[in-house]
Amino acid sequence: MKALRKTRPEKGAELLEIPVPAVGPNDVKVQVKAAAICGTDIHIYGWNEWAAQRIKTPMTFGHEICGEVIEVGGNVSHVKPGDLVACETHIPCGHCFQCQTGNQHACEDMKILGVHVEGCFSDYAVFPSICAWKLAPGTDPELGALMEPMGVGTHGLLVDPLKIGSVAIVGCGPIGIMTAQVAAARGTHPLFVMDVNAERLAMAERIVPQATGVNPAKVDAVATIKGLNGGRGVDLCVELSGSVAGTRLALDLIRMGGQVNIVGLNSNPVSIDTCNDIVYKEATIKGTTGRIMWDTWIQMDRLLAAKTFDIRQVVTHRFALKDYEAAFNLALSGKCGKILLFP
Repeated sequence: MKALRKTRPEKGAELLEIPVPAVGPNDVKVQVKAAAICGTDIHIYGWNEWAAQRIKTPMTFGHEICGEVIEVGGNVSHVKPGDLVACETHIPCGHCFQCQTGNQHACEDMKILGVHVEGCFSDYAVFPSICAWKLAPGTDPELGALMEPMGVGTHGLLVDPLKIGSVAIVGCGPIGIMTAQVAAARGTHPLFVMDVNAERLAMAERIVPQATGVNPAKVDAVATIKGLNGGRGVDLCVELSGSVAGTRLALDLIRMGGQVNIVGLNSNPVSIDTCNDIVYKEATIKGTTGRIMWDTWIQMDRLLAAKTFDIRQVVTHRFALKDYEAAFNLALSGKCGKILLFP
């Protein structure tokens, strides 16, 4: 089969012919129908410090996929050949304290497809059956490939659903926009979306017309949002930019007693005034990672079944896997939304 491999510790990748992987007793093998490029994949392709600390070459990377099951291991019964599945990319060990207390998504010995084990930018992929989420017959594979990143934002938004009132989302990348779609589908009002990238902010406003766009590079975001929210900060701010400035802004945007859910990954430490940002505000700061297995997936199924929004709107470009160089150069430029690859 063809597979996109990271073969050397430097920028780039190679599309190579390699043997189709064998199926273990607890595995599923899928024919990949659609795959999406994630920020993690961009790090790996560009070979930054994050990738250098985690990736052992050679490695097939990629993890946001949808595929048709063509073979299952002897211990697998919940999916069968012919089923269409999306992939939960966190592989839990199943026996650590976290796994045994209902927190598989935060396993103490977590492995991630395309990072620690062979990934899915390939004709076929094999992964543990625990990671296979069965989709309804007739589901568009593009939608299936987007469920993993949608889940990141859904978990980040809905981790404390009873606390959701007014919401601000910092960062309008594909996950930020999908998070805004979920918030709007739940009737969130007012809903604010923020980004310093004017193109991405415009994309968010177009896809989620219920949201009010605010560009912190052009206006005083805190004053603007308070002016539109009865003089108060928001009940909840979801930080998805992964920037120091975005995290600082999120802390400033919440009202007294408000909450910040941090999803974006900062590459540098963030200075926090604990007295004014947390103690005197009685603020809650919560970190979220991945998707809860399987609560978040159930939430996504219900949201998508209602068909009140279409997460495929975040897709701006589609490439054959053989054209991966053009796809990744575009992704590195940032002048795009979500990019899909098709083996």
